[in-house]
Amino acid sequence: MKRIILIATIAIFASMSIMASGKAPRRHKMPRPRQSLAIKMPEALKPGDKIAIISPASTPGDQNPEKAAATLRAWGFEPVIGQHVLTKNHAYAGTIRERCSDLLWALNDPDIKAIVCSRGGYGSAMLLDPISRDDFRRNPKWIVGYSDITALHSAMVCSGVMSLHANMGGALGERGANDNINLMLRDVLMGKLPSYTVPAHPLNKTGKAHGIVIGGNMAVFTNIGGSREWDFLDRDNIRGRDIILFFEDVSESMPRVNSMLQQLRLKGVLDHVKGIIVGRFTEYEPRDGWTDMNEMLSETLNGYNIPVCYDFPVSHDESWNYPMIEGCPATLEVNPEGVKLTFEK
Repeated sequence: MKRIILIATIAIFASMSIMASGKAPRRHKMPRPRQSLAIKMPEALKPGDKIAIISPASTPGDQNPEKAAATLRAWGFEPVIGQHVLTKNHAYAGTIRERCSDLLWALNDPDIKAIVCSRGGYGSAMLLDPISRDDFRRNPKWIVGYSDITALHSAMVCSGVMSLHANMGGALGERGANDNINLMLRDVLMGKLPSYTVPAHPLNKTGKAHGIVIGGNMAVFTNIGGSREWDFLDRDNIRGRDIILFFEDVSESMPRVNSMLQQLRLKGVLDHVKGIIVGRFTEYEPRDGWTDMNEMLSETLNGYNIPVCYDFPVSHDESWNYPMIEGCPATLEVNPEGVKLTFEK
């Protein structure tokens, strides 16, 4: 009885304290299952449309934005450069507030029809807390980039908008308006869905798959794994969907990549995947008896009864980085003669 009286007394004083402070008690809401959103393709661009250049991650080289703008201008678009595109704050292109303000400006301006990121690096995931899904889907538009920009691609797909894993400001500026891979990007922006045919790889596992394409930089999407709001591989986001997963990385050791792959396996992601596209891994050393990354990956991936292809043109090597439409339906065909990936409406 004394214990009951004591608990009641504590509760009364706690309520009086809350009333005196004018603050409501913090409530911990239980997450509720969500229905997977339909994923919308942004409208095709036309000559004269505005394209924003921003830096949501690290700071580019001083000439990067202007050179990228020259390429966009040569294609007939009107580039507009974000206020903080060259700002420097530690490893990032400005504070979270500064980078977020540029991203929100580009997302919310209806006259801006696409967003090209100047570079990757570090920091894109920092911008997700201050932003809502409505910010991404209010004015659907392409976000273009790779590497650390994978965090924004994941957020876009979770928000129900397709995104564009492709070369960024650096490659646009350095490789120019007539570069073959840059022209692939221009064509996608203007509404042409790509179909890629690449040579066979000795480790490929043949088969045919259909599903929406999602993926990107392996370390980035693994690091945000577990975020029910922003992880495009969260079980609620992929429930009822067929997935074609693609990934690549740079400067990651073989044990580290293997660890990330096992995390995807244990998370159950690989059980939902209908096909896998392994891009090119760069800047690593063979070790532990493996001659290369593909050999190590194949020991796990080829155990699944799905098509798998290796050394597909998606990577940190900007001469080997085809545009991939995140969230777009596609058909993957892996045959002894080669690989074909066809994006579809």
